[in-house]
Parts: sequence; C-alpha cells; structure tokens
Amino acid sequence: MSDLRIGAIIPVKTFSRAKTRLNLSQEKTEKICEAMLESVLQNVTRSSLIEKTVLVSKDEKALGIGKKFGAHGIYDESEQGVNSAVLLADNYFSQEGFEATMVFPQDIPLIRAEDVDTLYQMRTSDRCVLVVPSRKFDGTNALFRTPTNVMETHYDEDSYKIHMNTAEKRNASSALVLIRRIMLDIDDQSDLRFILSFSDTEIANSLRKILD
Repeated sequence: MSDLRIGAIIPVKTFSRAKTRLNLSQEKTEKICEAMLESVLQNVTRSSLIEKTVLVSKDEKALGIGKKFGAHGIYDESEQGVNSAVLLADNYFSQEGFEATMVFPQDIPLIRAEDVDTLYQMRTSDRCVLVVPSRKFDGTNALFRTPTNVMETHYDEDSYKIHMNTAEKRNASSALVLIRRIMLDIDDQSDLRFILSFSDTEIANSLRKILD
C-alpha cells in the first residue's frame, strides 16, 4: 500500500477514430483498441497502489469497458485531445483530495500490476514527476505526478522530454524510468509485429486472433 492517495487516469480516444496508422479495417482496429484497453484496465486496477481509476472518453463502449473494471467514467464531450482529457481527470482527483496520479495510455497492453508498483517505488520526494517513455523514445507511456497539480501534461512530439523539462521548471524532482512492458505501445504495424514476435501472453494471443 502507498502512503499517498493515488488515482490512475486513462484517456481513451473514440475507437473508430483511433490507431489509423495500423492500416487495418475499422472493425479490426476497434477490436484491437478494445482488447488493449481491457488489458490495461485489468492490470492497473489490480494494483493495490491505485485507489481509483478514472477513464476519460467520448466512446460509450470504452466507458462501458471501464465500468466493468470499476473505473469512474468521465464523458469527454469535446474530445480535444489527450491533454484536455487528462485535465478533466486532474480536476476530478483534486476535488476528491487525491495526492498523486498516474496517467496511462490505452495502448500499452503488456503492462502488469507489478509495473505500477515499480514505477511508484522510484518516487524520490513529495514533489515528484516520473516518466516512462515509449520504446522509440518519442512519447510518454506512463506519467506519475505528486502533488496532482504539480504540472500540466504535454502529450505531443517528444512529450517525455517536455514533461521532464516542465518538472524541472516547477521545482519537482524527476526521473526517466525504463519499464519494458510499459514502454511497449502499439501505434503501427511494426509495433504489432514487434510485440507479437516475442510475447506469448494472453493479450498477445488475443491480438493474434483478431488479426487472423
């Protein structure tokens, strides 16, 4: 257990508009998005560190999947992007008196509950930002922040560098944390091939079935 009240934030883009770089049929793309989200939710909510998970989306199916895992759903009416979605959850957690948050995308299907614990163990102070980059070092695949308002998010090009620099400007201790399963996200066909080439997990097998 943590000495902090930690909330998890999972922003989810409408499935029919997501993952266009996979170059698959809309049906297969949506099924992959659903399978990945289920895997992320299952493992994040399994962590004893996470008191509450908030899923932010305009997609009713995504909100329904969140409910299945006990996540609190926030309807993202405007769907203006990840930073806007995270801000909705930030406001919710601040009002609820939470002291820290972890942001996870929906496309890191290999994450395990113990990876959440590993990330938290890297906390160095009461004012701290931890960043897990993507394996290509072109994005942020997990972001830990305490207090919840220590900084806003910057999910765009080279977001992990911007997150690290912003933390420094806000006088927060920060660290780049390399957790392999969290670093493996799925954005395009090469990511899919990479994960399926070595992973024999339940989620990998589910993805194979969708692609067959």
